[in-house]
Amino acid sequence: MGVKLGDETRGYTRFRVLSEMLVEQGFDVDLITSSFQHWEKAQRDTSKTCYQGLPYNVVFIDEPGYTRNLDLQRIRSHHVAAKNLRERFERTAGRYSLIYSEIPPNDVARVCAEYASEHNIPYVADINDLWPEAMRMVVNIPVLSDVAFYPFARDAKRVYQLLSGAVGTSDEYTARPAKDRTTPYPHATVYVGNDLAAFDEGAREHMADVVKPAGELWAVYAGTLGASYDLATLIKAAALLEKRRAAHTARTAAAGTAKQHRPFPPVKVKILGDGPDRQRLEELARQENAPVKFLGYQDHGSMAAWLRASDITVNSLVKSAVQSIVTKIGDYLASGKPMINTGSSPEFRNKVTTDGFGLNVEAENPGALADVLEELARTPSLRKIMGARGRAVAEREFDQRTSYLAIVNLLRNLI
Repeated sequence: MGVKLGDETRGYTRFRVLSEMLVEQGFDVDLITSSFQHWEKAQRDTSKTCYQGLPYNVVFIDEPGYTRNLDLQRIRSHHVAAKNLRERFERTAGRYSLIYSEIPPNDVARVCAEYASEHNIPYVADINDLWPEAMRMVVNIPVLSDVAFYPFARDAKRVYQLLSGAVGTSDEYTARPAKDRTTPYPHATVYVGNDLAAFDEGAREHMADVVKPAGELWAVYAGTLGASYDLATLIKAAALLEKRRAAHTARTAAAGTAKQHRPFPPVKVKILGDGPDRQRLEELARQENAPVKFLGYQDHGSMAAWLRASDITVNSLVKSAVQSIVTKIGDYLASGKPMINTGSSPEFRNKVTTDGFGLNVEAENPGALADVLEELARTPSLRKIMGARGRAVAEREFDQRTSYLAIVNLLRNLI
């Protein structure tokens, strides 16, 4: 439902890349998506030539659309899309040998699962978030939330019970259907990842646009400025770290050039992206006098250049966030820079430590985050080692063109 197609600048590439790879492997593919572009919050002109002549066939399902990521209008919009998808399946009965869909949206996935079951064909769910679990992070009112979120839980349970196979964007997501069924199911964990060659090319093309003053260290966050992502703590940590550096500088002036008093370089935070919390965060940065710059939404090539020019990447999540291994991780690792992770997912925290590409820090703790930023600022050798390890993980596990072969093979086996 959120796929990036044609000449669009925003959206996920997972299903587009997978469609291309399936066609290359000999499959005939319909990529069914919405008439509504989720990222632009606008209707697509489905007659545009950029949606024609592709290796796969694009099918647009009518959807009225919405203006916010979480409100009743979006719920209604997905409900209409699910209804229209069901009607489309009924008009083309017998066309498909397998149906593969993302979940969420839960009601759209349920239509896919039930239609596949009725026609005795395999259905595979690509689990990239957990609804209603993630919704409780925003609205968690005893009893009321249970009632409000029941339809999402009901639809998810039905999908998990009917699926023939599952692909998860983390081990946690891959295992989630087992809670609602007793029979085992073929599965694979395949991170969202990125096209590593496209990342590198984008970084090369846009590197001249990124001007970095000598002597600065950059900590970069890229992504949504919304409820799950704890930018407020990052801003406060940046302000605290700058105060520490000023104190170190004062001590250096008092003590001469003694090594133990030598200050660390200034750490500047660059925030790439946009979202509903941007205005509030910009005001917080002004109040804290924090060395933070908001750069707004960047296309993928520009983002790649900023990440490549950075010294540290920050995966900043609130404590209650249920996200496991989010989309941006592939780009962070591809940059070849160390990562600070505040996410609480045990799976990803263990991966950060085991693979050695970064440091975990307690969420919503500005002092702890400032400590880790300072540690990396003071230790260029550690940054270099962790960055190299991260790039190796990106090449091994996050490059879509190789990692997505596991999905292709799962689908082939089921057919």
